[in-house]
Order: sequence, then structure tokens, then C-alpha cells
Amino acid sequence: MAQIHIEQAHSLGLVRARTIAAAWMQQAHSDWNMTCALQSGAHEDVISFSRSGVQGQLRVSATQFVLEATLGFLLGQFQSRIEAQVRSNLQALLADEPPGQPV
Repeated sequence: MAQIHIEQAHSLGLVRARTIAAAWMQQAHSDWNMTCALQSGAHEDVISFSRSGVQGQLRVSATQFVLEATLGFLLGQFQSRIEAQVRSNLQALLADEPPGQPV
């Protein structure tokens, strides 16, 4: 099984990072038909996601996003393409966030 691991540092703070994570979760559901579940914590949120052939988690903290996913056999053949697309989507969401002080 193929593994994807993406770490993206940021300086948004937890409140603004949660906004980005919510947008990512909505995008994952609408674009890739992912089933997503959110577990909010005091210092970190965890979004679990899955669909046929993939399952994983996106951990969201005040300073970073960490995505870990396991791809099934068929999707594993496209690991590099999928990883690049997920990384690009996350970076695009971060780029849309206006600069400023972390909240």
C-alpha cells in the first residue's frame, strides 16, 4: 500500500487554520467524494477521511497541517500525482488566506 505524508507549516494560529481545514474538508468531499469526520481538540483538530481506495487523517494545529493517507492498490499507482494534487490544493487554500497576525 502506498503512503502519502505531507507537512505544511503556517503561522495562522489555530482559529484561522480551522477555517482552512474546513475549506479543505469541503473540497475533499465535493471533488473526491470523501467521507470526512472532524474531531476538534483544544490544541489540534483531526479530520479523518476515506473513500474507496484511500483513507487518512489531516491534523490541524496552530502551526502546521499534517496529512497522512494510505492508498489502496489501484490508487497507489498514482501516488505521486495524487500527492502533488493534494499538496497543491492545500497550498492554494493557504495562499488565499490574507496575511496578518495569527489568531
